Formats: sequence, structure tokens, C-alpha cells
Amino acid sequence: MRAPTPRFPRRAARGIAAIEFAIVLPLLALLLFMLVDLSRAIQAKTILLNISREGANLSARATSDLSGSSQGIMNALAASTPPLDMHGRGMIYITKIMGYTAQSGLRNIVLEQYRWDAGAKASGYLPASQVWQCGSWSNGTCTGIAKDEYAPAVSLMQSQLADGELIYAVETFYNFDMLFGTLKFGNSTTPVLAPNLTSMTVF
Repeated sequence: MRAPTPRFPRRAARGIAAIEFAIVLPLLALLLFMLVDLSRAIQAKTILLNISREGANLSARATSDLSGSSQGIMNALAASTPPLDMHGRGMIYITKIMGYTAQSGLRNIVLEQYRWDAGAKASGYLPASQVWQCGSWSNGTCTGIAKDEYAPAVSLMQSQLADGELIYAVETFYNFDMLFGTLKFGNSTTPVLAPNLTSMTVF
């Protein structure tokens, strides 16, 4: 007669599986949260790209002087960005650039630059423009920009504009609120999503 097989090995295997699951579960949860973070960043980047394109299009088609319509354009752009909190974490710049034949040759000069005044006052988030950095602001308008020969030159689309040709560069910024930053494993760290997301469109 065959002796009954003890049940202890099966119970031990179940116990080991439960321990392994308990160890792996936090890692799986961490990966899930990181994927959520990545998807949120991709969504934010897509929204920034869309509003920079729309902003450049509206700026180029504006029938009035940008000094009067720039803030209205940027307010409209910011209002179309949910679920992003543009008033608390966003910024928009519009820069008007012209090809100009100077004594030193053809170059691209800055005629006007505007930043979103409502966002600046609401959040104080003021990332530097990547096109050109103004030194003096008044209610969202860059003041004291030199003219003609003395106007500031920019490298954007250098040698691609004819004399008198205008372009509008719209930059959008967002201080992305990441759920996770870098993670350290010994001497190694995981990559981190840059908190300052940005997009630029030239029209």
C-alpha cells in the first residue's frame, strides 16, 4: 500500500509564490505610475505644440497691430489647454522677426516681443525665451527694442528671410508637475522627464 504524499511541499511552494508576488507588486505599481507620468507628459507636450501652431497662425493673420492683439491671442490660447493649468504653470511668448539688409549684410532682427501677462502675474513662472531674451517688460510688452541697424539680431531662420519678410515665432512653456523624478539604484539613476516642457512654431 502506497503511503500518502505529505502536503508540505505544495504549501511551501504557495508560500514562496506569495512572497515573490509581495516583492514584485510594488515594482509593478511603480512602473504603472511611471507610465501614467509619461502619458501625462506626452499629452502636455502635444497640447503645447498645438497651441504654438495656432498662436503662430493667429499672429500672422492678425489684422491689427500685435501690440493690441497679442494678449488677446495668448489668453485665447491658454483657455484652450485643459487639463493643463496654464495660469499656474504656463507661459507664452510671441516674437515678431523681420529680414533686414544692414550695412553688414542681411540679418534677422527682432521687431517686437510679447509675453503672456496674465500668466506672468498669476504664477510668476517666467522661463527665458529661446528666440531672444528681452531686458525690460511693461504689461507683457518688451520695451526699448532698438531699431534698424541697432536692432537685436537672432539666429532663427538665419539667411532664409528676404529683406522686409516677416515671421512670427510663438513659444509655449509648461512647468510639468511630475509624479516621479529620478530614481536611484545604487550608483545608477533613471532618466527624468524635463519639468520645463516647451514647443515653438514659426509662421
